[in-house]
Amino acid sequence: MRDRLGQPARRKRGPLTGPNPTDRGKLGSKIHLICDRNGLPLSLGISGANMHDSQGLEPLVRGMPPIRSRRGPRRRRPAKLHADKGYDYDHLRRWLHQRGIRHRIARKGIESSQRLGRHRWVVERTVSWLAGCRRLHRRYERKAEHFLAFVGIAATLIGYRRLITALTA
Repeated sequence: MRDRLGQPARRKRGPLTGPNPTDRGKLGSKIHLICDRNGLPLSLGISGANMHDSQGLEPLVRGMPPIRSRRGPRRRRPAKLHADKGYDYDHLRRWLHQRGIRHRIARKGIESSQRLGRHRWVVERTVSWLAGCRRLHRRYERKAEHFLAFVGIAATLIGYRRLITALTA
């Protein structure tokens, strides 16, 4: 039996959900993002809570929109990428190197997990801005496209607030 959204009746949260390893196995989603050094989101994605962070990096980098610069052609990739220990894999380092993206990825077992670093806090701040949107705190939408749309709206609001703050200062 299927409900009005065309999904099996027993399925509660919809696609792109998975058992959250930190929340007693409840179904949940994870938001992946790439932001610039000011904290503005450039690329967004969602996945199941049980998907590893390293699997979400390539689609996010590929999904970055062209960035207009004052001189020259539009940039289609970042010049440098900072990431935490969840992305410390040789295949990701090779992939970034092949695309011409310099990377600064924390090493497992070498760098302390107590320090976030001077660049990584920008991403943590942007994630906290997204978490400030109550609609994203808990996923109510069954369709993944709808949840991704709300994440996009929240990112647009973050950009709008940053623009208004810059204009009034």
